[in-house]
Amino acid sequence: MRMDMFRRWSALLPTRWLAVFTLAATLFAAEPSAPQPPTVLVVVGAAGENEYADAFAAAAEQWTKTTAKAGAKLVLLGLEAAGATSDRERLQQALAAEAKDGPAELWLVLIGHGTFDGKEAKFNLRGNDVAAPELAEWLKPFKRPLAIIDTASSSAPFLAKLSGPNRAIVTSTRSGYEQNFARFGKFFTEAVGDPASDLDKDGQVSLLEAFLSGARRTAEFYKTEQRLATEHALLDDNGDGLGTPAEWFRGVRATKQAKDGASLDGTRAHQLHLVRSTEENQLSPELRARRDALELAVAKLREGKAKLASDEYYVRLEKVLLDLARIYAPQ
Repeated sequence: MRMDMFRRWSALLPTRWLAVFTLAATLFAAEPSAPQPPTVLVVVGAAGENEYADAFAAAAEQWTKTTAKAGAKLVLLGLEAAGATSDRERLQQALAAEAKDGPAELWLVLIGHGTFDGKEAKFNLRGNDVAAPELAEWLKPFKRPLAIIDTASSSAPFLAKLSGPNRAIVTSTRSGYEQNFARFGKFFTEAVGDPASDLDKDGQVSLLEAFLSGARRTAEFYKTEQRLATEHALLDDNGDGLGTPAEWFRGVRATKQAKDGASLDGTRAHQLHLVRSTEENQLSPELRARRDALELAVAKLREGKAKLASDEYYVRLEKVLLDLARIYAPQ
């Protein structure tokens, strides 16, 4: 098990339980199992100008390298010569060909420009564009974990349309009206495979960590250039379609909520890693799914701590944490 998780959760325990939980952590002896490689579907949109074409091609090349490092399956659309089949049709066909269920993640990365007419957002492709409702319809059959990264301008409306259970959505903007060229995508793309973006030092970069690193570097760009920021990235992974900006996080944990009763964003995104550590790859898909569910349960319990009596909170917490520890204890 990632030791960073033990440090995070052990801080919630009374001293009398800490020794027990720490002992369980040291018993990690899970048998290595074949990793379940994700699919990375990278879609490069219409560039319009050579400057953007070069930037989009560079981003696609970076995703190609990171995907190879991860041992994942890469599907790259938009850079091949245009043919009888449009890029919009190719995207629809690529999604239709993917498995709809199972533990392997599907990462959908949109690199390009976007538009918003006040009602509907679109991602610009060579030929006909794809609108947020259309992409939502194509993704509706998917039950497998989805990581959807829309690095285009005017991308925020895609978040509300694509949000759902077992999905993490990242957009470059917080509004469809942020229509200038978005630089967040470059910084996010570089962060995914960069060990310097590993905030919790567990040997791998999560989707959340890449989001936070990309947003920070975007803000630094505008500050250094003395420009008014025209993009503000959002992350949604709790299915409420609202999204959380990077500045609402302290470390890898959100400290603010979008609305009363909504779960905090970030926990699920922090469980998604394109390039996994050796320890992470030792977990079977079943154990990883069980681990992830228990981590989400701890996060939910922590959010509701103020509504519970102290003893009840720690009784519930102890049960979940011990279940987590048993995942890694020898059978």
